[in-house]
Amino acid sequence: MKVLKKINWQKVSAFCNRISLLLQALGCCVLYFIIEAISRHSLTDAWTYMTSRPWVFLYNTFLIFTTSMLAYLFRRRTLVRLIIGAFWLILGIVNGVLLANRVTPFTGPDLKLLSDATKIMNKYLSPTMLVFVAILLVLLLLFFVWLWVRGPKFRGKIHWVVNLSLVIGTVLLFSGATKVALEKRILSNYFGNIAFAYQDYGYPYCLAVTLFDTGISEPNGYSENLIDNIVRSEGDTKDSLLDKQPNIIFLQLESFFDPELVNFLNISEDPIPNFRQLMRDYSSGYFRVPAVGAGTANTEFESITGMSLRYFGPGEYPYKTILKDTTCESAPYVLKNLGYATHAIHNNEANFYSRKSVFPMLGFDSFTSEEYMPDISDTTETGWVKDHILTDEIVKCLDSSEGPDYVYTVSVQGHGDYPTEPVLENPEITVTGADDKEKNNYSWEYYVNEIHEMDQFVKNLTDTLANYPEPVILVMYGDHLPTMGLEIKDVKNRYLFQTQYVMWDNMGLEKKDKNLSAYQMAAEVFNRIGIHDGTIFRYHQTRRNTKNYQVDLEALQYDLLYGKKYAYGGDNPYTKSEMTLGVLPVTIGEVSKIADGTYSVTGENFTASSKLEVNEELTEGTIFISNTQLLVKDVELKEGDKIDVAQQSNSSTKKVLSRSAAIIFKEPFVMPTPSPLPQDILTPAANPEGTDTPPEQPADTTP
Repeated sequence: MKVLKKINWQKVSAFCNRISLLLQALGCCVLYFIIEAISRHSLTDAWTYMTSRPWVFLYNTFLIFTTSMLAYLFRRRTLVRLIIGAFWLILGIVNGVLLANRVTPFTGPDLKLLSDATKIMNKYLSPTMLVFVAILLVLLLLFFVWLWVRGPKFRGKIHWVVNLSLVIGTVLLFSGATKVALEKRILSNYFGNIAFAYQDYGYPYCLAVTLFDTGISEPNGYSENLIDNIVRSEGDTKDSLLDKQPNIIFLQLESFFDPELVNFLNISEDPIPNFRQLMRDYSSGYFRVPAVGAGTANTEFESITGMSLRYFGPGEYPYKTILKDTTCESAPYVLKNLGYATHAIHNNEANFYSRKSVFPMLGFDSFTSEEYMPDISDTTETGWVKDHILTDEIVKCLDSSEGPDYVYTVSVQGHGDYPTEPVLENPEITVTGADDKEKNNYSWEYYVNEIHEMDQFVKNLTDTLANYPEPVILVMYGDHLPTMGLEIKDVKNRYLFQTQYVMWDNMGLEKKDKNLSAYQMAAEVFNRIGIHDGTIFRYHQTRRNTKNYQVDLEALQYDLLYGKKYAYGGDNPYTKSEMTLGVLPVTIGEVSKIADGTYSVTGENFTASSKLEVNEELTEGTIFISNTQLLVKDVELKEGDKIDVAQQSNSSTKKVLSRSAAIIFKEPFVMPTPSPLPQDILTPAANPEGTDTPPEQPADTTP
């Protein structure tokens, strides 16, 4: 204590003020290292990143340092520095928590949704942790208040011109550093995989890019005349519409590609013999996709809309940005004008990648997610619903209307993360050849066996459709390569943004092999069957491989989504669709009391996600018996109660997705005579484990 009393704190403070820029820079270095350690969940990985990519590390430190320069415009500089540092640290913690629960990191669109954070925090934090976080935030706020009142304050003269010039000069220097870093390829402004980009280029830079660089920039010379010239340049199309409009099915296979293209793998047998045979017999080729290892929704966006992700912001998901508020020309909208019914199917929960909200902006009439599928109990060892159930769901869509149908199906079975230890007791296919047995051989073996099952699903689907009494054209492709850390040197085709496709049909179409991008596929299918509608699709049909194809495509995309819509005559012709969830409606018939507090509910199209709702409150004791019967326990109904069946989301939010038409409870009800209930269901002690809740699903991987 005596030593501390002898210290002349005024001299210490004066000295620190003289070297404050250096101390501030060192503080930013330490802060940024902590942020990366939290984001990577490892001090060792953060150290490796810092030492292996020092220029990227210093650039991100410079970014944080630039924001902290605002302190020189205030007297309470310590307080301002701590507030700015706390802001960055909190962002790092948020990213670390999100990456512990999903694949994609915290991005700019997520930051814009902070006002809704309280609605989704329970997805990632337990109630106890939420209370703990709230207490910490309150304590932090009280600490800042104390610093405002009692903390140190700069008492010298503030030279406003000098300090403001210093701040502006730092900003300009940082801008120059950014330009040089991009030119020297230390940084990149294109993210094929947002998660990999964060690992390579640092959290602060990637967060800033995804926050400020979104959408499509206005092209040089943008005008009505420019767009008119582009539209007129499309030329003529040959009218060759088939006598009967065929059903069109797109099947996007999760992480599906040919593992025999990987140079170092030794595989005991061909994992995709059916898909390979279809490629030999039908139109096929390489399929260029906008993502690697993740980004399903972006391949989906390109395939549905015909728009290229190349012109959007780095790592941007239009599902999270422009399509939240704006409709977009798409295959469903174009085909609806030709008499098609349009459907989407996905054997995962409805809110995954915000599809429930986005699909109406793309013109879909119905969306069947796993909450509307009768049996999702067959899952992979990592919890994803297997794809074979999609065959019945596709047929339901085809049977649901008298006219032709467009069905966009997104599979999920091949989804990562892949286990790094053996989880298959007797794998049908064995895999060797990778350097790291635990990380690669086990992961590759698991992956190869999953896509082998997906290949069997492909055969079952094509066999079923071959006998369907209507013409069908089916396009199947992988959405991206699996998350295996592949490099260009590892694959025979020397390209990572590429899977394969096959265009199967039961109409005898001529085989035409060609390599296509995801945004060109719908236009190619339309062209094969004589459909030439839609501004974007007609553009691809007539301008592909012509001069200025990409430049004019960028301008056209800007006009349709962000510009004045000259191509449409100034007004967006597409309105949000009244999309239903589930192609078959959930209906409630009768509610009958079978014991005190126990009721039988009959109806149609029930699933494991169906819950009885009484006066707009969900009952906890709903048990799924069959697609026509539910058992409800621990509830007492009264005359006049309003009753419906709600479909509850399988995500951790457990929100209600839709409700059946309601009925009013009246006594007495006559006990219906469906199949008798097993006695063990009526006895609480003998209730089979898990029958009162849907199968546990993997954590959501999107915000």
